[in-house]
Amino acid sequence: MNNNFMVKAINCLDGLSECIGRTISWLTLAMVLVTFVVVVMRYVFETGNIQLQESVIYMHSFVFLLAAGYTLKHDGHVRVDIFYRPLGERGKAIINIIGTLLLLFPVAGFILWISWDYVAFSWKNLEGSQEAGGIEALFILKTTLIIMPTLMLLQGLAELMRSILVLTGDGHLLETDDLEHPL
Repeated sequence: MNNNFMVKAINCLDGLSECIGRTISWLTLAMVLVTFVVVVMRYVFETGNIQLQESVIYMHSFVFLLAAGYTLKHDGHVRVDIFYRPLGERGKAIINIIGTLLLLFPVAGFILWISWDYVAFSWKNLEGSQEAGGIEALFILKTTLIIMPTLMLLQGLAELMRSILVLTGDGHLLETDDLEHPL
């Protein structure tokens, strides 16, 4: 594979993860505000709103599921740092390749495969909330079960190509300020 193509692909995939992660991060503020409204409604006005309460669950799910690729891009996922941290750039690249090929790709692929029929059934029925007055779009929430592993596979591909460039001695092609903040 051409190194220039790999650099462009990495930048594109990193940009996608960065854009989605930064956009989704605003939901954390929205969750705080909606939770505040729910609490005020309940304890001040002695009323409730199921849709508002469920919207917090939706937003929470979106943050964790849709920002998983962003977290991977910024090396925020769990790893055994006691072994990884002292390694050099090439050693880290080897560990990243092994982890991507043997753990990330199979797990994300399995999640995608196992969720497909579940999500398709939900869309077929336009599944809504089980609560009276709840959000009638549960099928959208369940769709994130397909989007999350897809985003993880895409960012994993970028990480795999990045590690390959490091091992081939072309890691310097990635060292630009644009990579850190492509948008």
